[in-house]
Parts: sequence; structure tokens; C-alpha cells
Amino acid sequence: MSATEATAEVFVTAFRALKRREREAVLEKLLADADLAQDLADTLVLESRRHQPRQPVRKVLKDLGIRV
Repeated sequence: MSATEATAEVFVTAFRALKRREREAVLEKLLADADLAQDLADTLVLESRRHQPRQPVRKVLKDLGIRV
């Protein structure tokens, strides 16, 4: 396990040990920060699409109507 993975594990373990209201307070603080909220939203989108077939970026841009 890398140092980054170990640090993440410590934070997740601590978060899970919190009471429900405490977890909600932590999440509210994270979401109150616009940059962190956007990072979380981006991560959720990426995770939700992880198992979708990959497409060439040019095709995606074309489908979106963006000229390359």
C-alpha cells in the first residue's frame, strides 16, 4: 500500500467511525468549498462511467457539435 493509499484509508476509517450527524457535518463542510465540491462531482461522474466503452475524443467532440 502506498503512502497516499494509507493516508486515504486513515481518513475513510476515521470518517466511518463518526456518528451520523458528525459525518453530515463533514460532508457539508466539503460541499461548502466550491473547489472540493467540484472535485467530488467530477469524481462521481468518472466513477459512474468507468465501465462504459471508451470513445475517441474526436468522436465525442463531433457528437457534441464541437469542431476540431
